[in-house]
Amino acid sequence: MKKIGLLLTFFMLASVQTATAQCAMCRAVLETEDGGVKAEAVNNGIVYLMIFPYLLVGFALYFSYKIYKKQKTK
Repeated sequence: MKKIGLLLTFFMLASVQTATAQCAMCRAVLETEDGGVKAEAVNNGIVYLMIFPYLLVGFALYFSYKIYKKQKTK
């Protein structure tokens, strides 16, 4: 089980790509501006907000796994 988790983690980290997470409307409005500073800030904000659901799911899975292991050893 531990090897599968390590393999999954490795593949997830190896497949990380630069994210450009804008909807079509935001992209159209922000591409018309010069410099692209606001567009980059919007992208960074969207990616920042995307982190929290993944963290919550990760913590929930971790704690449920700990409870499962504790009940299995009893």
